[in-house]
Amino acid sequence: MTQPPADAFHHRFQPWRRTFEIGFWIVLTLVNATGNSLTVLMDVERLGLGFSAWEPALWEWSSGLAWLATVPLLVWFTRRFPLHWEGWRRLLRNYLLASVVFSVLHVLGMVAIRIAVYRAQGLDYDFQPWLREFLYEYTKDVRTFFTMVLYIEGYRLLLRRWQGEASLLSVPDEGQPIEAVDRPERFLVRKLGREFLVAAADIEWAQASGNYVNLRVKRHDYPLRSTIGGIEAKLDPHRFVRIHRSYLVNLGQVLSIEPLESGDARVHLRDATVLPCSRRYRADLRARMGAVDEDRT
Repeated sequence: MTQPPADAFHHRFQPWRRTFEIGFWIVLTLVNATGNSLTVLMDVERLGLGFSAWEPALWEWSSGLAWLATVPLLVWFTRRFPLHWEGWRRLLRNYLLASVVFSVLHVLGMVAIRIAVYRAQGLDYDFQPWLREFLYEYTKDVRTFFTMVLYIEGYRLLLRRWQGEASLLSVPDEGQPIEAVDRPERFLVRKLGREFLVAAADIEWAQASGNYVNLRVKRHDYPLRSTIGGIEAKLDPHRFVRIHRSYLVNLGQVLSIEPLESGDARVHLRDATVLPCSRRYRADLRARMGAVDEDRT
């Protein structure tokens, strides 16, 4: 399998990926809070309102920090309910309900910061009446919520295009397929406008991730739109085994099994990767490993 040249850049990006992701949200908060503070301060001075210069900065920074605190939860939510066209009405309902929840979290965090700072200055902060003020904040928060969702999903889409996205070989319009579609020997990977084939036997392990399953092949992850159960049914059961509700592994890559006191286990692979094995699948993995060893002898 020949890898596209972009793999080298993608591989170099991985050690910096977490730093980039965290830095993006921090810089975005810094830019927005600073810019909005200056804008509000100019409006206050232009209208001759009786506020101290620090108050507009507090309003905007408290809002920005409260939103920043919700990012990990929002990342989890978008993984749990990824955007797709199937069942879009239910998905839209879930996202609208989530926008209310996130707005409540934002308002509570924002108001708590403001009350603390105002009290430190010997002043009171009034957020009354709560219902009217919350509805006002929600009209702004719903736009911020969906903007953040678009940032997250757009970034994930870019990563999938960058690292390559796998799909099953489709049935030809005419004639018989080259190989069995229900148990394919190869997967088609599209990457930055190029296409290449990945052998099913080269898959080292697979991990469920929302509506996708990440196929691990030679230190590269290729997301495939499927469930972990769906991809398990399409792979050779003599070669691949389920070890966790979110993982399956190529038996040929397993080096050892480390039992844990909890009844679970750790699966050590030949490339030093360690995968979790739940107690539900541990006995089957040991039995299958024994069968593989007998086949090798």
